Amino acid sequence: MIKKGDNVYVVTGKERGKTGRVLKVIREIGRVVVEGVNVHKKHMRPKKQGQKGEIVSVSRSMNVSNVMIVCSKCGQRTRMGHTMTGDTKTRTCKKCKGEV
Repeated sequence: MIKKGDNVYVVTGKERGKTGRVLKVIREIGRVVVEGVNVHKKHMRPKKQGQKGEIVSVSRSMNVSNVMIVCSKCGQRTRMGHTMTGDTKTRTCKKCKGEV
């Protein structure tokens, strides 16, 4: 139920308590990449002759069960439900019943 662009809160792991925006969702293996969370250093080889190698920071994926969505209306971390309005299905907050 988590989509790209959602704000999420990290529930477990070494990054517990941090919040961030979802950059990528990998549905096949159930993982998400969150901006500024689970950041690792990666050594990059020089691409052209004469260029120096560098160390870059890369956000790695984490299991989708380790994050909870943050409601845009009430600002609390919450579970999501679905409601049908006409022919459209919308995601709703379980706490304030507002649209996520």
